[in-house]
Amino acid sequence: MRNMSQAEMDQVVNDHFMYEFTDNVDGVVSTLTEDVVHEIVGGPLGPQQGKAAARRFYEQLFPDVKGETVKNVMRLYGENFIIDVTIWTGQVFNGRHFTLDGRSGKASVRLLHVFRLRGGKIELEQVWFDYDALKKQLT
Repeated sequence: MRNMSQAEMDQVVNDHFMYEFTDNVDGVVSTLTEDVVHEIVGGPLGPQQGKAAARRFYEQLFPDVKGETVKNVMRLYGENFIIDVTIWTGQVFNGRHFTLDGRSGKASVRLLHVFRLRGGKIELEQVWFDYDALKKQLT
């Protein structure tokens, strides 16, 4: 299988982020391989395998968070992978996805995404975030 160009990888990841930002579950899932591994590193669910598991995650997440802005900090590229660092700002209506049940509020956190791509889709998405910063901002 050939390596994807930076432009091709950017298109897939940017589409994925746009679908996340607009709470479009079908759109998000369309950017994933059938055997995708999706993980919020350190999160209570651990790695989730397959599109169905990713769909369940997003269906549960989207009612509880609403992004307002995303600021790109850095993006690094390798053979069929991207490391992306952003600052996400938005509203958290229930912190249960972050083991902060019942906590809500406006938050701004640094996110680090590791994406591995195959055949024009995302086969691995790992999300690392500043948990302590989030915890301090939610009441």
